[in-house]
Amino acid sequence: MKRKMECMGIVSILVVGLGCQQKNVTENKDQSGMISYMDSAAFAAKINDHDVQLFELKNKRGVHAYFTNFGARIVGLWVPDKQGNLRDVVLGFTKATDYNNPAEPYFGTIVGPFGNRIAKGMFQLDGQTYQLPINNGVNTLHGGFNGVHFANWTLKMKSDSSITFAYTLPDRAEGFPGNIAMEVTYGLNDQNELTIGYEAQSDKKTVVNLTNHAYFNLNGEGSGSILNHQLQLFADEFTPVDSTLIPTGKLEKVGGSAFDFTTAKAIGKDIDANDRQLSYGKGYDHNFVLNKQREGDWYKAAHIVGDQSGIVLDILTQEPGIQFYSGNFMSEKVQLKNGKKDSFRTAFCLEPQHYPDSPNQPNFPTTVLVPGQIYKTKSLYRFSVL
Repeated sequence: MKRKMECMGIVSILVVGLGCQQKNVTENKDQSGMISYMDSAAFAAKINDHDVQLFELKNKRGVHAYFTNFGARIVGLWVPDKQGNLRDVVLGFTKATDYNNPAEPYFGTIVGPFGNRIAKGMFQLDGQTYQLPINNGVNTLHGGFNGVHFANWTLKMKSDSSITFAYTLPDRAEGFPGNIAMEVTYGLNDQNELTIGYEAQSDKKTVVNLTNHAYFNLNGEGSGSILNHQLQLFADEFTPVDSTLIPTGKLEKVGGSAFDFTTAKAIGKDIDANDRQLSYGKGYDHNFVLNKQREGDWYKAAHIVGDQSGIVLDILTQEPGIQFYSGNFMSEKVQLKNGKKDSFRTAFCLEPQHYPDSPNQPNFPTTVLVPGQIYKTKSLYRFSVL
């Protein structure tokens, strides 16, 4: 595949992008006089007596990325398509208060301290049982009702190319032991690579599994179905689940099944197959076991192509798995930045992480963090075009 980026003047790219792709986003100017895609003043608000703000990173190739300290979220990400026009490939909102929504809490956010599900919200450490809030059927999902996604993170550092948010989850908040001090750093370079680095420490033995829950559509936010996106996952196995989406503990080969993305295929090709696993998730909502194909310090995780835009996303990570969610529960509950609704399967999530329910699955890679250790992991999102 040809992945050569078309080089254009930054101003011309931005102007074309605004005219062609983001007509419902107000054109603003930042302090340097360059076009900005979001209005920081209109976004800002107070949530739970804390100031919530919008922050921007941009590179020399015209990419604009927006973040907020509420949940340490990605708010928007404008990248060039095959025509050189910028498209916003991450779903989000124009106002901070729209994120403070318990019905749709995960758009662009960091989830933790344990991302994904824990069976019946319960796990044991050194013989002691810890009970978490039940917020997903009979299980705990993404750290409970508040987790870290409704936390007001502190802006620790911002430069031209990176931004760091910090938050400490108090001992036994959401049921987790230990004061868990977390930092998340987003970095944007001139190769159109977005990195997300995670660190955590705890003063008590606990479990940690942090990831980002961005909803992607490589044709652009609000552009329609993602079922024609071409997806390849570098995984020969996945972790099958029970009817409550908790792993059974087994690893199952994907070969010959609807879960086989070892070569690129349309997300929608097998999504309606007569498969019990698909019926449990109402589509794909499963952890894939990476086969550890290396690229430098990374494992290859996913390769996705937007069928209309030609935008290519390659995800690399230091994690052992990646959760693939095909937008099965999206149901037009919220209005996005460009005025469209979050319709059924108009976005996907690919979340590098440890496996779901790891604290209760001794054969899975451990997520235990003990005092004195530093949890540290990183994932990379590389954008290019066909």
